[in-house]
Amino acid sequence: MGWYGLVWVGIKVQISGKKRQLGKLEKMATLFILKQGANNQSMDTMMATTTMDKELDVKGLNCPLPILRAKKALADMTSGQNLKVVATDPGSVKDFAAFCKQTGNTLLSSEDSGKEFTFVISKR
Repeated sequence: MGWYGLVWVGIKVQISGKKRQLGKLEKMATLFILKQGANNQSMDTMMATTTMDKELDVKGLNCPLPILRAKKALADMTSGQNLKVVATDPGSVKDFAAFCKQTGNTLLSSEDSGKEFTFVISKR
């Protein structure tokens, strides 16, 4: 098996050195594989291969403030740029999933490291 990772120019996946455009279901399955850490790769490795254009620290803030701050940060970004958000509110996991679904942005990753939650959002 080859290394799995994100290659940014839209969403493409590199599998054993080959690149191809993916359909919607393939994207979801691939991101799930990446989230689970295929070939023992950690989320840190996946996030290191994804360019973060902006980072947002909303630790200590509760709903709805993390979403509102992310919305404001995304408004200043261009399509295809990535926003990394670090939160401590456990409700933010469901909130960011719903926010991305509603706004059309892509939730590339959602990581729970115990006390902190890290999200990577790609602006539509």
